[in-house]
Amino acid sequence: MLTETAAGVFAISVTPFLPDGALDLDSLDRVVDFYLEKGATGLTVLGMMGEAGKLSAEERLRVVRRVVGRANVPVVVGVSAPGFAAMKALTQESMAAGAAGVMVAPTANLRSDDQIMAYFRGVAETLGDTPFVLQDFPLATGVTIPAKVILRLIEDCPTLVMLKHEDWPGLDKISALRSASNAGGRRISILCGNGGQFLPEEMRRGADGAMTGFAYPEMLVDVLRETVAHNPDRAQDIFDCYLPLVRHETQPGLGLSVRKYILSKRGVIAHDHQRAPGASLNAAGQAEIDFLIARQERRLAALA
Repeated sequence: MLTETAAGVFAISVTPFLPDGALDLDSLDRVVDFYLEKGATGLTVLGMMGEAGKLSAEERLRVVRRVVGRANVPVVVGVSAPGFAAMKALTQESMAAGAAGVMVAPTANLRSDDQIMAYFRGVAETLGDTPFVLQDFPLATGVTIPAKVILRLIEDCPTLVMLKHEDWPGLDKISALRSASNAGGRRISILCGNGGQFLPEEMRRGADGAMTGFAYPEMLVDVLRETVAHNPDRAQDIFDCYLPLVRHETQPGLGLSVRKYILSKRGVIAHDHQRAPGASLNAAGQAEIDFLIARQERRLAALA
């Protein structure tokens, strides 16, 4: 089961597709193996960058069962839905399949602190004993959750065990949450997303790791390792080598195309297709990524 002590890199998995749009389960097996070989301590499926909204209910469950059956690390399942009934059904099926917990983002209609509180109290009641992750991603959901609201939810909802921190700018939020737990409040895990754009700073503010899907998860693992070893300059040097590709992967509307293109070049997935509707890189875009990969490899060799 997922707990408040979770740390490390929980890689957000892509969902591979064949050119005709069907699920590519063989590639999904390679995705799981790839993340584990690169040092991931957990996996997250059916996230926003996993194209969960393009899958049928049956397909979502097939993905969950395939990943859980292959992975030897905790698997978190994204179960966000417009209503609690669908959320509860996928949660029950995922936990029965062996998932460690689930992740929930707020619905876009929440406007006040009271509405946010009521929503996540309802989530906790709906999910019962299942541990859950609160995905705080206002740039995607349009819902801003202040630190004071998160702190109230931590105290009110014992099954809330992790915050997926994706606020931007949000470093002060991490500091506020850690200050509260240091003063005696319940401490939960904080893993950060946003493609790893601010990972060195987030770790120095007190985050426990990353929950994101960069095509080079070894960067996330190495930055965490050096930070924990009290080598912040080394962590930053490693991060800087990858930063141009991090920047390209976080482009709204095109970032997933970049990520899948790189994963296909690395031999992880057979095709870089997204299920329609979805963007794709043209020849010029692919050439730009190839150029940055070559530069990255030279910089890493020099750093080593």
